[in-house]
Amino acid sequence: MDLEARSLPPNIKAVLLAKLREYKSDLNNLKSEVKRLVSGNSYSSARDELLESGMADTLTASADQRGRLMMSTERLNKSSDRVKDSRRTMLETEELGVSILQDLHSQRQSLLHANNTLHGVDDNIGKSKKVLTSMARRMSRNKWIIGSVIAVLVIAIALILYFKLK
Repeated sequence: MDLEARSLPPNIKAVLLAKLREYKSDLNNLKSEVKRLVSGNSYSSARDELLESGMADTLTASADQRGRLMMSTERLNKSSDRVKDSRRTMLETEELGVSILQDLHSQRQSLLHANNTLHGVDDNIGKSKKVLTSMARRMSRNKWIIGSVIAVLVIAIALILYFKLK
């Protein structure tokens, strides 16, 4: 019983060890009283009565201790089941967390790829803008050149007509 009591949680162990010490001292007292009574044959009936009452007390105490031990074992089993359920829940939560982290990682990779693509498109738009600006300048210059050539030709035709008609 001493070993059983020492293996229990501290709050229960202290109470049980105190009761066990009390039972041991009672047992030692009873043993000494039995020895005292055995030494004298005149007290044989008292001795038999003492032994019977001591055995009844011991059996009652043992049954009481057994009942408490069974209750403690049952509470320990319930606690173990709760710990197992908590562990299972923790593992499921961990798996869910890993899954979420993997999803977030793949989304991060997608965003980085989209960002790189966007920078490439932005560079291409900048180059296209420069080309279009250059083309607009050339077109404007070509209009001025054509306008100048037409103006020179009109002036030349007007001068030719003026000198011919005069």
